[in-house]
Amino acid sequence: MKRIVILGGGTGGTMMANRLRRLYDEDEAAITVVDKDDRHVYQPGLLFVPFGLASVDEIVRPRRQQLRSGIDLHVSEIDHVALTEDRVHLVDGSTLPYDVLIVATGVTLRPEETEGLTGPGWRERMFTFYDVPGAEQLARVLDAFDGGRLVVNLIDMPIKCPVAPLEFAFLADWYFAERGIRDRVELTYVTPLDGAFTKPIASERLAGLLAEKGVELVTEFAVGEADGEGGRLVSWDEREVPFDLLVTVPLHEGAPYVGRSEGLGDELAFVPTEPHTLQSLARPNVFALGDATNVPISKAGSVTHFEGEALTENVRRFLAGDELEGSYDGHANCFIETGFGKALLIDFNYETEPLPGRFPNAVGPLPLLKESRLNHLGKLMFQWLYWHALLPGRDIPGISPSMEMSGKERQLEHVSEGGKRRWP
Repeated sequence: MKRIVILGGGTGGTMMANRLRRLYDEDEAAITVVDKDDRHVYQPGLLFVPFGLASVDEIVRPRRQQLRSGIDLHVSEIDHVALTEDRVHLVDGSTLPYDVLIVATGVTLRPEETEGLTGPGWRERMFTFYDVPGAEQLARVLDAFDGGRLVVNLIDMPIKCPVAPLEFAFLADWYFAERGIRDRVELTYVTPLDGAFTKPIASERLAGLLAEKGVELVTEFAVGEADGEGGRLVSWDEREVPFDLLVTVPLHEGAPYVGRSEGLGDELAFVPTEPHTLQSLARPNVFALGDATNVPISKAGSVTHFEGEALTENVRRFLAGDELEGSYDGHANCFIETGFGKALLIDFNYETEPLPGRFPNAVGPLPLLKESRLNHLGKLMFQWLYWHALLPGRDIPGISPSMEMSGKERQLEHVSEGGKRRWP
């Protein structure tokens, strides 16, 4: 009997366990999932909690209930992985030998790595919505906020769901407009990037939306210090952005045990991974997916879903002694809430940036890079699909794990009169 150990019971770990359980009978493979607790959080829902559009009770469920029968959940912190022994050492003193190891432990928020961020003012006027406590606290703070400068900031890349800070700014614009105090709130979006997003066409479209909604965009701002008492962000080049309320996305790293496992991770504790097969570069019998990897694509739930389809096949091939298939192309898509009951959708992969057009093919029905009510409804529907299709390890009909070019409008790069590259 083969022993498959999956580290992490979040989106990637749960999905992979369920897919592999459907592939292998219990007498063919023993599947064990390891996580530190029994609370599975639907992370896209955290964005809605501060605005009263979702409650924590709606987005948190027991991990055990998401796993198919015949999958063992071991609740413990992970101490380290001994790659040369093919064994996982747990903090509770137990060890788990494996024939295949899948790393799916996501990211760890590291606000303490930014000077001053966890000092005076943390959880008082400086918050993050990227964890449950922060999202709940922000709901109370926003409800009492009656005017001033609200700054939305991401400290540095990579982060999970790179569009979420933008979505927060868009929803804040809507939220304060609904409360009738938008004219008393100054919204500012501060990013270390040279634009609103990492991809030129999408960045230009999103920057335009920020401008339309009266949200100031501050780019190339690398935060060196967060001063909660003085209410200011200070960059490494000594620029300052004042705030009355700061909503920040802290630095991200991989899980701490990755850094303690010789040969498994890089300097940020992400797992170096072959981007098309999702096989770890450390050992042939180790694989990784989702936010835990260093693959050059967004850390997003859709990425994990598309990776899962490719990785299931490659685990099967590995255990059968067959050559792996390099089928994952970096496919990702994201709904971006823009407020007032609308959203836009982006779809891209390693080679192709988000383009306008239709999704999932030429007949649509969802418009790309364009605000629509239908995209907003798609975002809301995704939560049902998450619990009832993605986590159980089912494919979504009509949506391929590889990106489709059908329906997309190809764009040609051109150079403006000022000599800067622009995208039509």
